[in-house]
Amino acid sequence: MDSLKNRVYKLLKQVPLGKITTYKLLAEASGTKAYRAIGQILKNNPYAPQVPCHRVVKNDGTVGGFMGKTSGKTVAKKIRMLVNEGIIFNGKKIVDFDKVVFADFKII
Repeated sequence: MDSLKNRVYKLLKQVPLGKITTYKLLAEASGTKAYRAIGQILKNNPYAPQVPCHRVVKNDGTVGGFMGKTSGKTVAKKIRMLVNEGIIFNGKKIVDFDKVVFADFKII
C-alpha cells in the first residue's frame, strides 16, 4: 500500500491550479482499479496542500468527499477551495467538467 500511496501523491502533484481529476483517473494512472482506495489514501494526506487532494472529484463531476467527510462544512470547504482556483459549480456538480478535468499524467 505504501508504494501505491507514494505513486498517488506524486501523480496528484501534477494536477495544475484550475484543473481537477477524478478518483478513477488517478487510480488508473497509479496502476490500480481500486478507485475507493484512492479516496482512503487522500483522506489521510499528510502532504496537503503541496499534494492537492481537494482537486480530486467523482467521475460524474460531483465533488465527492474531503478529509474523510462526504457532506457538511468539510465538503463546503473543498468546494470553496476549488472555486478560489477557478472551478465553477452548480450545487455540488462542476460546470464544464470535461474542460477542467486533467488526465495527462506523466507516469512515474
